[in-house]
Amino acid sequence: MNRLNPEALVIVLACTLMSAGCQRGEASKRIQPVYDEKTGKLQLLKYDSNGNGTIDTWSYMDGARVVRIEIDKNEDGLIDRWEYYGPDQKLEKVGFSRANDGKEDAWSYAAPDGTVTRIEVSTERDGKITRIEHYAQNKLVSAEEDADGDGKIDKWETYDGDHLASIAFDVAHRGTPDRRLVYGPDGTARMEFDVAGDGHFVPAKK
Repeated sequence: MNRLNPEALVIVLACTLMSAGCQRGEASKRIQPVYDEKTGKLQLLKYDSNGNGTIDTWSYMDGARVVRIEIDKNEDGLIDRWEYYGPDQKLEKVGFSRANDGKEDAWSYAAPDGTVTRIEVSTERDGKITRIEHYAQNKLVSAEEDADGDGKIDKWETYDGDHLASIAFDVAHRGTPDRRLVYGPDGTARMEFDVAGDGHFVPAKK
């Protein structure tokens, strides 16, 4: 994930060709540059990635540097993927729409090997991160969430393989979990409480 994707590589190549004054290549025919009217600085590159005559990739530029790329892969008029690049031109995060409606509401981060390590979610779809999921080898291992939207984490989940192992809540609003449900492999569940707030949970009395 930390490397330029094929579309970004073509765009960077096109920038190089443009800066060199060579604009007759196949790539440049499918790219439409947009420059700042006052400064003449490159602002945007519109790209037809499959050569069918429809623009499906928009690269927002700071001169020859890629800042952000938006992609409409299926050409339905809605953005499917948002890519954000750092000053070193490495891909920092990828945005996507959980509802596939063109509204960005989640962002994934990857390790050097390309596997997803974290996904941040805006559950209210307002840009505010309220849930963070952690992954190992592309598998969900834990998550924390601001369930009531007050800006503080109040829900914690842990996973064991493909099933939810436990879910804890901060009902007392003290910043740490005070009760949790622990699930067995057979689907059974038990409630536990941390009355003292010291991280020590005890089973609920029957």
